[in-house]
Amino acid sequence: MAKRNRGKRFIAWAALAGVIGGAVFLATAELFALLFARGASPILAVGGFVIDIVPQPFKEFAIATFGEYDKIVLLAGLGLAVVIASAIAGVLQLVRPPLGVVALVIAGVLSTAAIVTRSGVTPLAFLPPVLGTIAGSVLLVVLVRRLRAWRASASAAVENHREEEDAQVDLVVDTPGAPKELNRRRFFVLAAIAGASAVVVGITARTVSMAVSSVETIRKALKLPAPRTTVKVPEGAELDVPGLSELFTPNDDFYRVDTALTVPTIDPETWRLVIDGMVDQRVEMSFQDILDMGVDEYAITLTCVSNEVGGELVGNAMWLGVPLRDVLRKAGVKSGADMVLSRSVDGYTASTPLAALVDDELDAILAVGMNGEPLPLEHGFPVRMVVPGLYGYVSATKWLTELKVTTFADDEAYWTPRGYSAEAPIKFSSRLDTPSIGEAVSAGRIPIAGVAWAQTVGIERVEVRIDEGEWMPATLSTPINDDTWVQWFMEWDATPGTHYVAVRAVNKNGDLQIEERAPIAPNGSSGWQRSLIRVS
Repeated sequence: MAKRNRGKRFIAWAALAGVIGGAVFLATAELFALLFARGASPILAVGGFVIDIVPQPFKEFAIATFGEYDKIVLLAGLGLAVVIASAIAGVLQLVRPPLGVVALVIAGVLSTAAIVTRSGVTPLAFLPPVLGTIAGSVLLVVLVRRLRAWRASASAAVENHREEEDAQVDLVVDTPGAPKELNRRRFFVLAAIAGASAVVVGITARTVSMAVSSVETIRKALKLPAPRTTVKVPEGAELDVPGLSELFTPNDDFYRVDTALTVPTIDPETWRLVIDGMVDQRVEMSFQDILDMGVDEYAITLTCVSNEVGGELVGNAMWLGVPLRDVLRKAGVKSGADMVLSRSVDGYTASTPLAALVDDELDAILAVGMNGEPLPLEHGFPVRMVVPGLYGYVSATKWLTELKVTTFADDEAYWTPRGYSAEAPIKFSSRLDTPSIGEAVSAGRIPIAGVAWAQTVGIERVEVRIDEGEWMPATLSTPINDDTWVQWFMEWDATPGTHYVAVRAVNKNGDLQIEERAPIAPNGSSGWQRSLIRVS
């Protein structure tokens, strides 16, 4: 029994050695990523790879379950996976050498492949994971050797002790300087130094990398020019109803859904936008070139294709930008083109119908400002696309760097091979904000309120039904324009019990909101929201 317990103890220390080896691998990679290629972090590259390959239903589940925290959950899951895999590598190195090192090398190869296949990779991007693999492997070998020496000396000490007991000689095995104690101390000293160094170096390298690359200070200091034209917000555009969504969604509350594991940080001084493809001439524009065109205000509501019926992945903002049609006009669009493939600095692409970008009646823009300030980093600083009437995955590219004029036949964007439609006009919808689901309200006269949107067309009316009663018209706020949502409300004489409240909208073309439920894929959800309200 004692021998079995000793074996389990050394297995546990081998697992610790593996975890420390994995930590040294990541810390070394982060350090050399700081020196040679800041985008070559193994954990971030593997995370980006996971985001790219995970099946569409899992993406929808992550967005619906974790919302804007889905990237944090992914990183936490990857961190846990690294700890478990490293521990297994340590045990393998102890019981079946060199399988632990082989496992670590395989992890290094996979992380290197994830890094060098990312968009915008630099020539030296392979160095951080390779050097990290070497450092982690060497440390794992040394730690496990010391662990073996400790185990061997411990076994020898036990045998000697038994022999001496048989000879009835009094002997203390664990005296200072004894082989067992010396080997154990060597193991723990190296493990402690390596573990502490990995933590300090890894955190410092990542922190410095973020600080060096961060442009938040630049963004805050940036003064955007005054708009040539402004949006007039009419009287009655915002209703004073507690629990109702604000007319303009604050930047901190605006939904964020993208494929970027970490927010790209781009210095506007070095940023460039390239317009090429089926054009008369290739055009490259700087951030200042965009500003020099003259900016205007635009009030536009954005909707994510992942928004479920009654969901919160929709927001309204006041944007500052320039018309995309004017930008494309600089390059000269050739006949036969029907799509613009926009590309983000992180490699993400979106396929936008060309007609939506060149139509003089549509305000498709390159946005540089959001709700009175430069774009927040997480919302696309320094430049992003905003196109009313289309779901974001085909139009709202953030951290924009390229516009390729092409055709749907020749090119496809990020989400198209993943089961989504290449073209995705928004399905207009309505949402109940208050009373909120699951919240009990008191009997009596209470407001029912929410928002409705039908970008580029506008909302004509919103209707509400209590239980199986008649549809009743709600009062609408004064719309800013047809590209923004409107607020709505009605008074309800609530009686005790449980009630179902349903809401639907009619757009200005006379179309009734689709009643039939449809899933998010391939082109957005549909259905009337029907909520259970408890009245006490």
